[in-house]
Amino acid sequence: MGLLSVLLSLLLALVPDLALRSVTDADDKRAAGVTIVLDEPALNDADLPPILGPDDPDRPLVVIDAGHGGRDPGATSPHDAAFEKAVTLALARAIRDEIAASGRVRVALTRDDDRYIELRDRYEIARRLGADLFISVHADAAPRNDEAHGATIYTLSEVASDREAALLAARENRTGLINGAGLAGDAGVDRILIDLAQRESMNRSADFAQLLKREASPFFPFRPDYHRFASLIVLKAPDIPSILFESGYLTNAKDAAYIHSAEGQKQIAIGMRRAIEAHFADEIVAAQS
Repeated sequence: MGLLSVLLSLLLALVPDLALRSVTDADDKRAAGVTIVLDEPALNDADLPPILGPDDPDRPLVVIDAGHGGRDPGATSPHDAAFEKAVTLALARAIRDEIAASGRVRVALTRDDDRYIELRDRYEIARRLGADLFISVHADAAPRNDEAHGATIYTLSEVASDREAALLAARENRTGLINGAGLAGDAGVDRILIDLAQRESMNRSADFAQLLKREASPFFPFRPDYHRFASLIVLKAPDIPSILFESGYLTNAKDAAYIHSAEGQKQIAIGMRRAIEAHFADEIVAAQS
């Protein structure tokens, strides 16, 4: 039994009326062993996207989030005036198609058209679908440094690791509302339980970031400091490993041409698919050990 499960069991014994329910492996493959009930956003079942891939609910599910959209265009490429929202949608579709064609993992998109989605609703869509992994796809920009290039992976940190990560967090967080989340029960215990679950998700997210770099490096370039931390709302699902993937720099001519091209999108999709499949294979091995 993992440390998180032991601590959760102790807390539940101390607070018997806490509104949590145990779940079976079939209900939830995540290691926390509890369902965290958060304040639900205004999402209806009709708002949930379709799931593609094998028709088997026991297969793992990854949700791909195309960043920005609708009234939020994101960054703009100075080379061809392309909006980030269009680039991310094209990349998300390419990743989805690559995963679905492989037939090993189920996949869904938060958006498959040019619509605006609140930041919290993006990860809530993943939670409502029962996702095992959440990936938000973006494209970076550095207007004062057109030499900056390569992919970057962000995972959650309550304190941004450097000024650039802090600026990214501020920029992304301005496009949505910061909403509190809590369990139905004692406020102090709620915070502990959420912190424990989120800490485990953060560790698994960091593990996936390393795996993505390893598996995808043969297919597209990464920055030397490829893994960074930021307090981004879209990464704050407490019970789903989550990353924000910056595919490259729209302000760099070579990066922009690559991520705009069908060949570049295919290469990114292949690298992402390899990492996702390796991640779930590792999860299965860990669960059996």
